[in-house]
Amino acid sequence: MEVAFFGGTFTALPKKNQAELLEPLQPLLENGTLNSVRVSTRPDYIHDDHVAWLAHKGVRTIELGVQSMNDTVLAASGRGHASVDSLKAINCIKNHGLIVGAQLMPGLPGDTPVSSLSSLNQVISAGVDFLRIYPTVVLQGTELAERYSAGEFVPLTLERGINLCKILLQRAMQEGKPVIRIGLQADNGLNSESVRAGCWHPALGQLVRSRLYADLMCRFVPSGHRATVSCHPARLSDVVGMKQSNINIQAERGVELQVIQDVTLKMEELKIYTDNSTTIHSIISDLNYSIHEV
Repeated sequence: MEVAFFGGTFTALPKKNQAELLEPLQPLLENGTLNSVRVSTRPDYIHDDHVAWLAHKGVRTIELGVQSMNDTVLAASGRGHASVDSLKAINCIKNHGLIVGAQLMPGLPGDTPVSSLSSLNQVISAGVDFLRIYPTVVLQGTELAERYSAGEFVPLTLERGINLCKILLQRAMQEGKPVIRIGLQADNGLNSESVRAGCWHPALGQLVRSRLYADLMCRFVPSGHRATVSCHPARLSDVVGMKQSNINIQAERGVELQVIQDVTLKMEELKIYTDNSTTIHSIISDLNYSIHEV
């Protein structure tokens, strides 16, 4: 069991308040009821002695709101920190033996698909252990909403966001870095009424993963044929697609498709049976994307 503090900049709180939150957990950590503590914070609020203190208090994972590794994008978005702060923070956390995650926000003002991919590559090279990808959304009542209304900011559409995120997800998978979430979680404060524009869907992660499998089938399932595709049971809904969207895509290609489960396959694999052959393909190694196509 883990305790997580999200929704704010934990290390920016007064030290007294941090201690008040962490002290009651110490007996639970000592007796094994809790295994670890996780906090989220900004890269510019990470310092060596502070991380050492957090580690002593049972914190094992720190997530950083990196958002971008492009200084022009960070400045245009008013983030208040630079890419070097993220690199220093990642290095500091790793030096203390803690797990570090990076939260990226493609589609910020001034961002491009190329700079989004560059940001991903940079945090992976810096040594992050996992990622979250939160495409930018425009929320009602924010400065970004005002800039959007004035025509000063053009957000990612849902379709462009899915196409960008599928490339980012595949790249992370190629490097063996888990992406533990794609898209902000829908709740009472984040819904179709509060989101003004941008790449948002309550099941964005599934849409992105499903698109990878759709692309794989379009490449390796010959059109105008019957075909059976098997996948790992945990990926069945992604392969079929939301509201059977991937089945419908294949139908438009003249493919009569059946999807079955196979526990022997890896999560990223599909086994494709056609009249003449049986082949296994992977969304990690058998898709070639160009970031310039987004």
